[in-house]
Amino acid sequence: MFKNLLQFWRGKDFLNQVLDEFKNMLDDTHRMFDSVCRRLINNEKEGELKDNIYSLDKKVNNLEKDIRKRIIEHLAIQPSVDLPTSLLLMSVVKDAERLGDYAKNLFEVTNILNGPLDKESYLSFFGGVGQDLEKLFDITEEAFIESDEKKAAQAWSYETKIVEICESAILKLANSDLPVNTAVAFTLIARYFKRTAAHLTNIATSVIVPLDQLDYFREKRKKVI
Repeated sequence: MFKNLLQFWRGKDFLNQVLDEFKNMLDDTHRMFDSVCRRLINNEKEGELKDNIYSLDKKVNNLEKDIRKRIIEHLAIQPSVDLPTSLLLMSVVKDAERLGDYAKNLFEVTNILNGPLDKESYLSFFGGVGQDLEKLFDITEEAFIESDEKKAAQAWSYETKIVEICESAILKLANSDLPVNTAVAFTLIARYFKRTAAHLTNIATSVIVPLDQLDYFREKRKKVI
């Protein structure tokens, strides 16, 4: 659906402006996620990281408000034109805003830890899931901006893998003998990784999922399979 609508809208100033701002949201949240993971997982020191994270989060929130304002103004002028795509954009822009929130939540985990994260323990629970999420950020942007159905389907595969790893980690943590501080931090990481993957995949699969089924891509996938 979105592919056809995107082709119809090509060259329209309104869509170009919205897509540019939406791409900025995805780029900024990706930058937030990457910076936080380098601090949290690799213990890399970045000066003023907290200020940078909260500044980017504020920028993302303002972009969301601006996109919504543009959509409302557009529909006020032409209420019956481009309505499906406007509704779709309203949905995915919220997903993008949530990506910033979860990156901020991951940063807050660094304040919970009593010291640097034990990377060996982290890898035993999560493996390379952080790298998978980094890749999912790239796939999501390509899928949406380019309306690439193959990339959208690829996002499904990444999300499924990430969820399985995170859910398995939580079960292992519940029966582990890790210190409470570490176990709580790892559980929060699993939760925030899962939600980040879900919101990214909501955006990516908007290319192939009907408007009324957005956010329910798992059910849609079962029908496709």
